[in-house]
Amino acid sequence: MKSFFCTTILAAALLGSLTSDVSAHCQVPCGIFDNNNVIESMHTDWVTIDKAAKQIDELGEDPKANAHQLIRWVSNKESHAQDIQEKVLNYFLAQRLKTDDPEYVEKLKLCHAVIITAMKCKQSTDGAMVKKLHDLLQDFEKAFAVKE
Repeated sequence: MKSFFCTTILAAALLGSLTSDVSAHCQVPCGIFDNNNVIESMHTDWVTIDKAAKQIDELGEDPKANAHQLIRWVSNKESHAQDIQEKVLNYFLAQRLKTDDPEYVEKLKLCHAVIITAMKCKQSTDGAMVKKLHDLLQDFEKAFAVKE
């Protein structure tokens, strides 16, 4: 019985020491993602949104002849705008933005602006919204990129 008790205590201590050294900030601490990679993928999403908006406007001049391509571009534009929203929500807001950051409120406002503008890019092909998203992503990079 004494051996079992000692083994249990030792196992608990070992587990405790293993988990206390892990300073995970990801939902699944895989070490694959970092701010710069995620931000770069958001820029790639924006490039796709920009191209899709232009293609939709161009193909929309003859929607009957271009129906299939229009559907593909609309779907693609919405998917990439959604991807930006999800990266901000699930990566930056959930894992990277910390309440003890002195720039917390400004970064929170920036996250919100990116999410809302990406939503507006889903809803139309308005070039002003696409440009605004681009500008916000530049600000986002300044706020969240890791300087090496």
